[in-house]
Amino acid sequence: MRRILHRGIATLRLDALQTYAFLARNWHLTKRYWGWEVVWFFYSLTSGLAVVFIAQGAEALTGASVDFDVQYLTMYLIIGTLVWRYLASIFILTSEVIAWERWEGTIEYTLMAPVRRWVHLVGQTCYSLIYGLITSLIIAVAMALFFELDLSGANLAGAAAVILAGSLSLISIGIIASILPLLYPERGAQMTNVIEASFLLISGVYYPISVLPEWMQTIAIFSPVTYVLDGTRAAILDGSSVSALMQYIVPLLILGVVLLPIGIRAFSAAENYAKRTGRLKRVG
Repeated sequence: MRRILHRGIATLRLDALQTYAFLARNWHLTKRYWGWEVVWFFYSLTSGLAVVFIAQGAEALTGASVDFDVQYLTMYLIIGTLVWRYLASIFILTSEVIAWERWEGTIEYTLMAPVRRWVHLVGQTCYSLIYGLITSLIIAVAMALFFELDLSGANLAGAAAVILAGSLSLISIGIIASILPLLYPERGAQMTNVIEASFLLISGVYYPISVLPEWMQTIAIFSPVTYVLDGTRAAILDGSSVSALMQYIVPLLILGVVLLPIGIRAFSAAENYAKRTGRLKRVG
């Protein structure tokens, strides 16, 4: 019994070290391409500010005094910008787990190494969470310098709970989407970007989904990003309690818990197929 216990502890320790190795590897890749990181950060910040300035320029655009709360619209757009920036980072970094390996020329070594696949995926997703959180917080601070934000009535703890629940869902969907670059070396990464753009369109990032055509509203109901945005806005703009936010948190948790094991099993099956059919080549 003691031997089994020691063996289990040793296995967990090895898994933790390997998970950290993938996290550290991705951090070093980020440092290597720091110039592009600055470019994408500046692009994210300026595009977000451009969207939020729409609220500030509403009166100038209409040529008349606006009859709505400009501060509310500003906060509405800021929340959409920041939440989308965070969720998109999680999705794209998770779904590009294979694309990164191909770009670096390490795909054969990584997928043939004696590492359990869930360990590899956990390392990638942990990095995506940390990266998305840090960059989104920096953008939030920068936006706070441009706009006067009133968070006196906001339920920040409730907003954090909604965002964490949504993170699990986006990780699960990202793992499933990462199968595309694995099976389609030439076009898989492009297909994941199409999925990301679809979430942006239908999930109410910058507008309520009620303005969409009915068939798109139906699709939006199945998007986890919709629930994250609605829940976060309810927590910050309306100060909704955690109990009131459960209508958003529960579906997100259910979706994440259901899809995560499905995604890992599907990825493993796709990996075995890719190995049998010789799709693990270094370049697409």
